[in-house]
Amino acid sequence: MTAPATAPATATSASASASASVPAFAARVRAVGGSAVRDILAVTARPEVINFAGGLPAPELFDAEGVAAAFRDVFADTPARALQYATTEGEPALREALARRHTARGLPTDADELLVTTGSQQALSLLATALIDPGDVVLVENPCYLAALQVFGLAGARVIAVPGDEDGITPGALEELVVRHRPKLLYTVPNFRNPTGQTMPGERRAAVAEVAARLGLWIVEDDPYGELRFEGERVPWIASCPGAEDRTVLLGSFSKVMAPGLRLGWLRAPADLLRACTVAKQAADLHTPTVNQLAAARYLADRDLDAHVRRVARVYGERRDAMLDGIGDALPEGSTWTRPEGGMFLWARLPESYDTAALFRGVVERGVAYVPGAPFFVGGPDRADQVDRAGRATMRLCFVTQTPDEIGEGLRRLGAGLR
Repeated sequence: MTAPATAPATATSASASASASVPAFAARVRAVGGSAVRDILAVTARPEVINFAGGLPAPELFDAEGVAAAFRDVFADTPARALQYATTEGEPALREALARRHTARGLPTDADELLVTTGSQQALSLLATALIDPGDVVLVENPCYLAALQVFGLAGARVIAVPGDEDGITPGALEELVVRHRPKLLYTVPNFRNPTGQTMPGERRAAVAEVAARLGLWIVEDDPYGELRFEGERVPWIASCPGAEDRTVLLGSFSKVMAPGLRLGWLRAPADLLRACTVAKQAADLHTPTVNQLAAARYLADRDLDAHVRRVARVYGERRDAMLDGIGDALPEGSTWTRPEGGMFLWARLPESYDTAALFRGVVERGVAYVPGAPFFVGGPDRADQVDRAGRATMRLCFVTQTPDEIGEGLRRLGAGLR
């Protein structure tokens, strides 16, 4: 008696199902790791830990009542529109309000020059999609914002650090690297830079713009912290420098001045690049949530965001002062640190014999946390050993999420842990 004709096929199918593996992940994902800061936050989530590691704005300073009122008004007045699809470019009322804010700060802007994004992090991703092919060179500051390094890594870019000093990247070094490597873009955070807290002076910004104009280079100017100034005078954007108008993309965000949970950012770019980013956004998420955009526009119309930001900056300035007052006693002799005029971060460099990554877990056991500096560094050609030595002895400290008393106690714990 013969077996049914279907039996061999069934057995073969079952065998193949048991032995075959699924295709591998894309090379871009395999090559890029997770965020060192996110991994550290998972370790430091215990409530007893005084956490200088995060990059979160202080939640007690959110204007929760004002934001809630904006949402209530939007749902009362335009509920159907708030819950409907929207254009990829963004809600006209929000874009017009953002254009007015840019113009008032010395950068004449039309609403059609703006694309609303789901946080400024998405703006970086859209720019990488629009500008970077695998193997293209991207220039960055050193140390550099970690999430930007992730974006460029996922795009397959070759990331090279531009040497700099206390004022930021040096124009001569930038020019040399542009001539040698023909990069697609320079990424910079000129205001209260993450992770160092430093600000690029106006003269340096103009020199960077001149190099980009003369040699052909896109500048991506990321400004999430610029409104959080405690002291000193505001420095004009690179985008407003002569020669930079047709090659600078300015990124902004409500995350640090209104609320990060809204996930609202934007980019201002020349027309052709803006169109390319709009196409990339259509493919990514179609548009940023309508209700969040309308609520932000309503908030800007009904509330004084600038007054709110001044209140936040005043508190952040007091917390920065508390960290500056105590950090000299906490760090070992021979250490140096920055004195930011705004933003959220202070950067410290210990003597070269210290390794802040190796010391991290012991310090956390003392009930305080920081971010080791090494992950923020990029090794340039023939510079890997030098960068490794520099990065091992550095740390980033966020001063905005603790009160002055908590900061004082955290620095006492930090000093004990480092000793």
